[in-house]
Amino acid sequence: MASEVSTGSRAWSAGKLIVGWVALLWILEGVDQLTDNGLDGFGIEPRKAGELIDVIPASFMHFGFDHLVANTLPLLVLGFFAALRGTGRFLAVALIIMVTSGLGVWLVAPDGSNTAGASGLIFGLFGYLLVRGFVDRRITDVALGAVVAVLYGSLLWGVLPSDSGISWQGHLFGLIGGVAAAYMTADPRSLRGPKPAWH
Repeated sequence: MASEVSTGSRAWSAGKLIVGWVALLWILEGVDQLTDNGLDGFGIEPRKAGELIDVIPASFMHFGFDHLVANTLPLLVLGFFAALRGTGRFLAVALIIMVTSGLGVWLVAPDGSNTAGASGLIFGLFGYLLVRGFVDRRITDVALGAVVAVLYGSLLWGVLPSDSGISWQGHLFGLIGGVAAAYMTADPRSLRGPKPAWH
C-alpha cells in the first residue's frame, strides 16, 4: 500500500511540474506575441560573448505558436516520464541538457542564426530516458526507455544536418546532454564497490 501511495505521489508531482513548465512556455509565447516578438532576442546568436547569458532562457522561447505546438506534446510526455524519479533530479537533468544544447548551438550554429525553443530539451530527455535504466540498472526504467524509443525513435533523424531551418545542432547537443545527465545524476554508489544488482 505504501508503495502505491509513493508511486501515486511521484506521478502527481511529476504531472504538476511538467504541466506547469509547459504552461510557462505558453505564457511566455503569449507575451512574445503581445510585444511584437519582443522575447525573440532571448534566442542564441552563435559565437557572440554576450549571447552566453541566453543559453538557458532560449529553451523557454519559441518563434510563434506553431513552433510551440510542435514541442508541447513530446515535452509533456517525455518530461513526465523523466520527472517520475523526482523533481530535484528532473531539474538537474533539465539544467544539464539546456546548458549542453545551448552551448553546442552557440559554438557551431551558422553565423547570423537565432536559435530558441524547447526541442533541445526534448531531444535531451529522449536520450536521458533511453540510457537511464542501463546506468542505474533498473529494469523498469529500461522498459520505459524501450517504450520511449518506440514512441519517439524517429526523433533521431533530427540530429542530422539539414537546411530546413531546424536547429539540428540544438537537437544533437541536447541528445548528448541527456546521455551525460543520465550519468551525472545516477544513483550514488561507491566507485570502488561492485556494480549494483539489477532491480
